[in-house]
Formats: sequence, C-alpha cells, structure tokens
Amino acid sequence: MAILDSKGRLFGKINILDFGAVLVILLVIFSIFVFPGTTGSVAQVGSKTVPIEVDLVVRGLNVRDPERLFDKGFTKGGKTNVIIRNQPYGQIGIKSIQVLPRKINVSQPDGSVKELPDPKTNNFSTDMLLTLEGKAQVNESGPVLGNSKVKIGMPFELEGFNYNFNATVIDVRVKDK
Repeated sequence: MAILDSKGRLFGKINILDFGAVLVILLVIFSIFVFPGTTGSVAQVGSKTVPIEVDLVVRGLNVRDPERLFDKGFTKGGKTNVIIRNQPYGQIGIKSIQVLPRKINVSQPDGSVKELPDPKTNNFSTDMLLTLEGKAQVNESGPVLGNSKVKIGMPFELEGFNYNFNATVIDVRVKDK
C-alpha cells in the first residue's frame, strides 16, 4: 500500500488538502494560546507612571443651582468619571473646584476699559476652574491617561451622578516622585 494513492489521499483514507487545512488551524490555535503577544497600548511602551495634575476650565455651564451640583460627589476630594476623546478613562480625583466670578469689559468715559462684575443677566451660567489629580504614563511625547495623550486645549468630558459636561485643559503638571 502506497502512502499517497492516485486520488491524493494519505493511506487511502484522508485527503492531503484536508489534512493540510486541519494542520494550519491547529497551528493557529496553538500559537494563540502559547504565544499570546504583547498586551497594553503602544503609548505605554517605555513609559513610567507619575502623579499628574490637570487644570480644566468650564465656561458657561448651564445649571440652575451650582451648589446642588456639588452635593453628589462633585466636591473637593471626591472623584469624577473622565472621558477623553470618546474613550472612557475611569475615575480621577478632584483636587480643587473654584467657581469663577463672571466679569465683563466696560469702556469708561476717558476711553479706557475696566473689568467689572457681570450684572448677571443670565443667572444660570457658571464658570469654573477645576484641578484633577491622578496617575499618568509619561513617555517622550508627554503624559498619557488611558490611551490618550493629555495636552493643553483638548476637551475632557466629566460625568457623575447628576452631571455630564465638557471642560478644556488649560494646564498639565507632571509631578516628580
């Protein structure tokens, strides 16, 4: 009995093409479980984790009562969920919250301009300065939260129990350990 017959079967039982296909499938499955490859994002290669502070400005947040916003966890020392470029990062600590007074520029009779408090024609608009603190990966191109680089000017989306609004990064401080 020949190893390969005239119809291309091994030992007259198994087609050589079918045997090759089964062998390739088994090799693929074996390689997936034995050599799974690298994990993590490319941004984390060659980086170290350090404390970071990010200053955010919120302009024109429409809220009826800003004090109610601070009741449910959106307080100094609390945590908020952060979404960066539509990618959820997770929770990050709130270091400080400062409600900014609204000011307007008023021209004076002598031609100069003076900054005065806004008479609040819109009582529902609030401006805030927030400082968030957490841990970030730092590589040669700057700090990275999750898989997103943190740069001045980029938007952060903050989400919690009774709020969901956008803020803009105005400062990034990387702390040394």
